[in-house]
Amino acid sequence: MPDLVTVFGGSGFIGTQIVRALARRGARIRVAVRQPHLAHAMRLMGDVGQVEVVQANVRDAGSVARAVQGADAVINLVGLLYETGRQTFQAVHVDAARTLAQAASDAGARLVQMSALGADPTSASRYARSKAAGEAAIRDVLPSAVILRPSIVFGPDDNFFNKFGEMAAASPFLPLIGGGRTRFQPVYVGDLAQAAATVALDPQYAGQTFELGGPGIFTFREILDLIQKETGRRRLYAPLPFAAAGLIGTLCAPFALTPVAPPLTADQVELLKTDNVVSGQAPGLAELGIAPETVEAILPTYLYRFRKGGQFAAA
Repeated sequence: MPDLVTVFGGSGFIGTQIVRALARRGARIRVAVRQPHLAHAMRLMGDVGQVEVVQANVRDAGSVARAVQGADAVINLVGLLYETGRQTFQAVHVDAARTLAQAASDAGARLVQMSALGADPTSASRYARSKAAGEAAIRDVLPSAVILRPSIVFGPDDNFFNKFGEMAAASPFLPLIGGGRTRFQPVYVGDLAQAAATVALDPQYAGQTFELGGPGIFTFREILDLIQKETGRRRLYAPLPFAAAGLIGTLCAPFALTPVAPPLTADQVELLKTDNVVSGQAPGLAELGIAPETVEAILPTYLYRFRKGGQFAAA
């Protein structure tokens, strides 16, 4: 019988790619989501009966245990970019991660935790601190868990390159936060999915932490240059010191109480003060036998939508 893998948060941008990668390898997949009626399309990502969708809330230990029952491996992709109401970094990145680790341990299942490059208990960012605390909570319960720390993830439905592509199409200016000197090492969502599938299905990687970055390192300004090139735009840069960006992030906080995501948060500004590149002290894609795709090869396949005359293009 093929391995059964329960994927929490499997209907999102990264999750759908991981489900596809698992399905191609013949695994059975159980996608655990809060609202199953919104994720029926997930069943089409594998052969008949290969993918099932179940209800689970990571803050409810009972539903987590039911979703994990009988699984050989568990992948946790649930995370927040900003806090709102009961959806706090502590509740989702730490407490829920501990709950999943305990459920996986009780079920005798392997666990893969999607963390983030830059997870650091001493960071000024609450997001980064909570990611580090979540890793620690998981390892306290299940030392054999595998932790994946990707840099910013790019692909057709990403929330980074698409956001700035849309901005380049609609605005005559692009914000150069902190002078645009922060460095990133973007990783392709397909490569990240292959990494997650590999470590979930192979117990030899138990207990390891992987730092996942693509083959290129770019400053924030260089990324904006790439986006302008692929969208056919020439926009002026508006220098935005970190202090001013932090103030804008604070003023945008009320957006978190609406269905519209805040364009920027003060905590995200704190993240931008630190480079987001692999340290070289942990294994990465190469150790998993994955040759990473380049940003330059993938961006043209989806940022063309923001060119003049494209689906989302403005004046």
